[in-house]
Amino acid sequence: MSYLRTFLPWIVFAVVPSGSWQWGALAALVVSLAVIAQQVRAGTGLDALIIELGSAAFFAVLSVVAFADPHSGLHDYSAAVSSATLAAVAGLSLAVRRPFTLGIAKRSTPPEVWGLKPFIRVNVVITAVWTAAFAVTAALLAAEAHAGHGHSTTALLIQIAGFVVPMVFTVRYAAHARARAQQLAH
Repeated sequence: MSYLRTFLPWIVFAVVPSGSWQWGALAALVVSLAVIAQQVRAGTGLDALIIELGSAAFFAVLSVVAFADPHSGLHDYSAAVSSATLAAVAGLSLAVRRPFTLGIAKRSTPPEVWGLKPFIRVNVVITAVWTAAFAVTAALLAAEAHAGHGHSTTALLIQIAGFVVPMVFTVRYAAHARARAQQLAH
């Protein structure tokens, strides 16, 4: 549920028809702000909202651009730029040694494991996979846009795969890491 909530603005933006991209960007901004507000009210620290904060900033800028010039050349590449932004935010979180998945993982793990090297390493690996998935998705979407198919069914399927593949990896890898930790504890 945490990952769905984290990426809900991007999902909203992806499913809004491309002819209404400015409204999709605005809707994604509103969803981003609502998610942040809800999470802050629930006591979630800003370190657990790295993607959400990056999303809000991105959709604020995109909304301004989209409403100022609905026929902007950015429109055709908006999906690619979206994925590239996610790759940049996720990559930056790795560069500053605060993998974005760490804050999400802390929501469902006891505080006594948060500082353990295996816990941090698992989140570095998971964040690296998300970063790579976003970067590959951005490249594939840019190629689709360059070919004139930036808003095609293929582009939508690429976007979906760009979220589903790392999500499946996250679930499986986290389960594997938990099983291994339990095995080592016994």
